[in-house]
Amino acid sequence: MCPICTVTVVAGLGISRLLGIDDLVSSIWIGAFILSFSYITIAWIIKKWPNWKFGASIYWKLIVIASMYLFVLIPLKLSGVIGIYRNTFLGIDKIIFGIVVGSAGLLVGAFADKYQRTKFKKIFFPFQKVIFPVVALIILSVVFYYITLK
Repeated sequence: MCPICTVTVVAGLGISRLLGIDDLVSSIWIGAFILSFSYITIAWIIKKWPNWKFGASIYWKLIVIASMYLFVLIPLKLSGVIGIYRNTFLGIDKIIFGIVVGSAGLLVGAFADKYQRTKFKKIFFPFQKVIFPVVALIILSVVFYYITLK
């Protein structure tokens, strides 16, 4: 995650606030972006250094994933976007809650696709691998949009 990406995430949150979109809904997509970028980075590392002696270890992968979350959350905290008084949902900051929900939603969508592929041994429609996680995120966004309406 580059500094420009982090600035873009902060700017995206600011623009979504101007448009009246709740932080919880926009941070669902941020959480999904962080996790998907983590997996893309891990795949790139494995492709770049296939004979790396730690290739099968899960520990370095967890470090990459945790680093990606920290590269986004620390600047959000330092810029004052996280920790705003009364910007909470169920007692948790909306941005942190949304990032967790978005990451979980992306995983559920990806696992649903893998389950469908193994159970039926075929792909039902083109770009199914992309559509399953995106539909899961859209459903989460719509549900939390209506939950947070005032």
